[in-house]
Amino acid sequence: MQVFSPPPLLLLPSVLLFFLYPYTPADGGHVLVFPGEYSHWLNMRSIMEELVRRNHSVTVLVADASPSVNYNNSRDATKFNFLVFKVPFSRTALHGLTLDFIHFFIHEFHVSSLLKTLWKMSDWLQRSIDLGMRQCDAMLKNEQLMKTLRAAAFDVVLLDPMVMCADLVAGVLDLPFVISLRFSFGGVLERHCGHAPAPPSYVPPAPLPYSDRMTFVERLTSVMTYVWTSVMSEVFWMLTLDKYYSEVKGTPSSVCQSLGKADIWLIRTFWDLETPRPIPPNFKYVGGLHCKPANGLPQELEVFMQSSGDAGVVVVSFGSMVTNLTTERADVIAAAFGRVPQKVIWRFSGETPKTLAANTKLSDWIPQNDLLGHPKTKVFVTHGGTNGLYEAIYHAVPMVGVPLFADQSLNLARLSRQGAAIVLDFNRLTSDELTEALHAVINQPGYKSSMEHLSALHRDQLVAPLSTAVFWVEFVMRHGGARHLWLASHDLNWFQYHSVDTCATLLIAILTAIAFCWGGRSCCRQLREKND
Repeated sequence: MQVFSPPPLLLLPSVLLFFLYPYTPADGGHVLVFPGEYSHWLNMRSIMEELVRRNHSVTVLVADASPSVNYNNSRDATKFNFLVFKVPFSRTALHGLTLDFIHFFIHEFHVSSLLKTLWKMSDWLQRSIDLGMRQCDAMLKNEQLMKTLRAAAFDVVLLDPMVMCADLVAGVLDLPFVISLRFSFGGVLERHCGHAPAPPSYVPPAPLPYSDRMTFVERLTSVMTYVWTSVMSEVFWMLTLDKYYSEVKGTPSSVCQSLGKADIWLIRTFWDLETPRPIPPNFKYVGGLHCKPANGLPQELEVFMQSSGDAGVVVVSFGSMVTNLTTERADVIAAAFGRVPQKVIWRFSGETPKTLAANTKLSDWIPQNDLLGHPKTKVFVTHGGTNGLYEAIYHAVPMVGVPLFADQSLNLARLSRQGAAIVLDFNRLTSDELTEALHAVINQPGYKSSMEHLSALHRDQLVAPLSTAVFWVEFVMRHGGARHLWLASHDLNWFQYHSVDTCATLLIAILTAIAFCWGGRSCCRQLREKND
């Protein structure tokens, strides 16, 4: 790991890369990674670990204020080379921004007016852009860092677009890059930048929880959402980042133009959840790439699982970003758990709920994948984050979903439509409703069989998702990019892309022909009248 500020460290990355990988084959590549935060980091790490297993060297460029990428972790430090750069803000400031976003959407959004919601979102975006721009400067205007990155001779960049300006760094270094993405709001990045077709009549924009068979009102909402997100995104980028991109590159440029140069898009979902749609050849769907068979549990947990008898266990987690709940909501949920015959293991931090029953075990952290793969596990109570959702699908565990924010409502709505989950409203659910949902999912065999069907679909792939993701990263390294997979639409302007010029030409030709016919008819009539 290196922290960039003192000049003596300039040559350290190259030295470390040489000594950390003394047995790397000659064809082993050098990968520069810009990881996202929280669950994004956990997902990206799976790809990085597989790259290392295949004898590639992986360098992680991370800000010293990162709230979730623990660059001091000894286990990760033995696998990856961390390049840590200083930013002019604290870890608390960045994490606090995320907590504000989560708090609003969990506890306030359902009772807020449209005006308040728009104001909150505007304020959050402005603060995000402020921190993001500072981080951009800390990378691109750090001459020592950029000199070291150039000297390292990387073959490819793997980035999460959550890291602002990561694509710009790749462009400045003249490196091909691969994007890892779940989705963007309204699908703007995929549609505008990646040119992935998204007909609003049957591809609803995320995070709308619609199916691909929409009612008229839903299709109308779909169209309006696409238009609104497209206009707002273009205006937002034009007023904020486009000027910055142009200044760094020295030529007129934009965020979307830069992201659109990605050689491969790794989309972190799959057709077990996604509905069929047209996709460009450089879009690869790799949902569940982090899933793996369960390992044995620590002795204490194994004893707890076995103590459940035939009733089994309920596993509960609301994700890594939600560290605690309000006292009232925690009491309601804990009371429901106390009414079921199963044992309950709940990832929970904060004040112990007053209604906590003897059958419920609280823990700051749980080995979620290993618990979901345990034969005693009957149901997963979850917020519906993509990582946990795919682990449950992989292990065929039906769910009771309590979505909190972001893509979670969309994820759980899809599972509910397929009969594998019951979805409840976090702010309105009662202990009785949660208890009834648990009884239904555990005792009605349809939920388990539906999840087993989804699990079979997910597992029945020619190539495992992780292998697919890593193959395409290696493909880009081997060939210096994947430009042959680009759609020609990237070279068209907006009126060419939408055939405005050709349609206008045809319209003019038709109108001209009509005018000639009308004029000729009038002349003929006048001649006849004159002869008569």
